[in-house]
Amino acid sequence: MERRDFLSALAAAGLASLPGCGAPAQAALPPGALLGTAIDPAHRLRERNLPPPSATREVPVLIVGAGIGGLSAGWKLAKSGFNDFLMVELEAEAGGNSRSGRNEVSAFPLAAHYLPLPTREATAVRELLAELGVLHGDPRAARPRYDERYLCATPQERLYRNGWWQEGILPHNGVSAAELEQYRRFYALIDAFKQRRDGQRRAFALPMALSSRAPDLLALDRLSMRDWLLAQGLDSPQLHWYVDYACRDDYGTNISEVSAWAGIHYFACRSGEAQDAASDTVLTTPGGNGWLTEGLAQSIKARAGDRLLTGSLVFRVAEEGGRTNVDLWQPEQQRTVRLSAGQLIWAAPLFLVPHVFAGQDTLKLAARSFSYAPWLVANLTLSRFPTDRAGASMAWDNVLYDSPGLGYVVSTHQQMRMRPGTTVFTYYRALSGMSPQQGRAILQETTRKAWADQILTELERPHPDIRQVTTRLDVFRNAHAMARPLPGLIWGQQRALFAADRPRLRFAHADVSGFSLFEEAQYRGVLAAERTLHRLGKSFVTSLS
Repeated sequence: MERRDFLSALAAAGLASLPGCGAPAQAALPPGALLGTAIDPAHRLRERNLPPPSATREVPVLIVGAGIGGLSAGWKLAKSGFNDFLMVELEAEAGGNSRSGRNEVSAFPLAAHYLPLPTREATAVRELLAELGVLHGDPRAARPRYDERYLCATPQERLYRNGWWQEGILPHNGVSAAELEQYRRFYALIDAFKQRRDGQRRAFALPMALSSRAPDLLALDRLSMRDWLLAQGLDSPQLHWYVDYACRDDYGTNISEVSAWAGIHYFACRSGEAQDAASDTVLTTPGGNGWLTEGLAQSIKARAGDRLLTGSLVFRVAEEGGRTNVDLWQPEQQRTVRLSAGQLIWAAPLFLVPHVFAGQDTLKLAARSFSYAPWLVANLTLSRFPTDRAGASMAWDNVLYDSPGLGYVVSTHQQMRMRPGTTVFTYYRALSGMSPQQGRAILQETTRKAWADQILTELERPHPDIRQVTTRLDVFRNAHAMARPLPGLIWGQQRALFAADRPRLRFAHADVSGFSLFEEAQYRGVLAAERTLHRLGKSFVTSLS
């Protein structure tokens, strides 16, 4: 990137006035670390100077990637009584976008922080929740009962705007009657999509593979969410901000770039219900979705033993002699190992495919059509809850209007009544409004101190003493956090190539759905496992119907 372009990107990101960029120094910042996905080992893919394999090991089934897709594939294999598989993962631990951290105060998320009440189509999710003891009774019931410890405590979310907090995220204080009428029309359109059935398929289902294929719905994937809103006569600035927030939150991308199909899917697909909670309640823990990662990993280990090999960089995948050879570099041992797999489940992000697959030119070209959003998460450890300018009660999810960030969640919210003291705020930010390349350059070039100052300045709007009560601020970077569902991706031919079942290869990452949600990653992992069991001639009971 040219320096001029980089400085322009900094300005667009609101970073041009940070320390080190010409602004006067602020008060001392809290200590912390600059963390992120494994960057150095991944850069070895570009260098291509890794040594040849020093050993070869045959494995009947190899799973590359131990995020939710890979863990779900392993979970289904193990549940079906098939234990002869191995999972390899680049990071030091499994979990992908559902990992969590912990300090002396609390567990906290490093990425995904909640799971909506699963829909009736999300049968594998419900099956997992029942196994973990979170869903009680029949997993296929219309309105199951959930363990109240996982149901988000109230108040669940609030919005800071014009110096005041309001309940919910859709702006309503001081909004004109004309704009309120646009809100009504928007939700009437969404409700119509929710109610629509084309045969046995809902218009917008979760998992997305179960959605209607009606031509008028698929055509929504060819225009942006912003253009769709305007075509409906919906031009309310407050409504556009709200929908844009939703797209940045789930897709890391703003409404002018997100596919209208994806934007509507966000609102129309979530139809889960419960006996003991409102339909918009989410499941969460102090560690975000880390409990789901841990549950999957523990289930695999209990049934199949230790099947996970971490700290391993896959740098070559080649079909040779009727098998698939996978070469991986282990930095700690300074060695290369070849795994010769009878069946391969690729559960790593698809942007790696052009770098590691030998041959497979069609897949490589298709993978290059995917675009990825850079993402930032910061965890602020606080000695006490900060002062609130408006004197309002803290919610779990706290959003600031017209802010570059997506707000913060409170790790101890589920226990606030029992422990009102120290806490951890987890702050989220999608680097949207610029090209992903610019966003990745900013992630790489910006110091932790610059991030810390910018984040604290932002949070000082509602919390004037946030600097004084923050004892530590850790920044976690993810340069390729999620696939961006740009127009044409979700129902295009390139994505469809990765959803196909091949004789010795299937893909099991959320990327195969075109966007990153727990439900999509789990569905892709379970589907890949069931297809693999079928290829091996093993009997199993499906989790997908």
